[in-house]
Amino acid sequence: MAFDYKKEYKNLYHPKKQPEIIRVPKMNYIAVSGSGDPNQEDGTYQKALGLLYGLAYTIKMSKKGEHKIPGYFDYVVPPLEGLWWSKDQQKIDYAHKENFAWISMIRLPDFVTKKEFDWAIKTATEKKKQDFSQAKFFTYDEGLCVQIMHTGSYDNEPATIEEMHQFVKKENYQIDIQNPRYHHEIYLSDPRRTKTERLKTVIRLPIK
Repeated sequence: MAFDYKKEYKNLYHPKKQPEIIRVPKMNYIAVSGSGDPNQEDGTYQKALGLLYGLAYTIKMSKKGEHKIPGYFDYVVPPLEGLWWSKDQQKIDYAHKENFAWISMIRLPDFVTKKEFDWAIKTATEKKKQDFSQAKFFTYDEGLCVQIMHTGSYDNEPATIEEMHQFVKKENYQIDIQNPRYHHEIYLSDPRRTKTERLKTVIRLPIK
């Protein structure tokens, strides 16, 4: 049976519906950075997703090719994630998504080294006749955070985020959003196949 990160690490991917504090370990990702409205048709965000999934499945399906990655085990591709901020300010303004800046990313299994990542870039570029060089091997050490499971529209996140802020204050912590620690979301639902009111998103904020 394929290893499923969502099932094996429920503390990271299935938080409670109330805020909770967690220390997140360092992890490696495929990452593409950019800016602009993520909903723009054929925009930079949509193109970034194509790069991420193209590489994720190049690595996953390497088991069927001649190139054998040391330590490889079969796994379910982890969910899409994103680090978000607004240009020139810390607070995300949902009314002006054109000002969003982001790092879109998918977790890599531990057996994927920088060398194997570079192999995947080269292989995907050759097979798909597309430039994948914008994607980077990204290590993120998130550390101490507050997180919650948000259900519903992405546009309704501000109320959930306010709940997280109040919880953090009550617990005598402070929100610590500053480079390189950002507002973090993990998308457990496919918006193309899930009703808006049932979308499940992990929201995670760095604290100190």
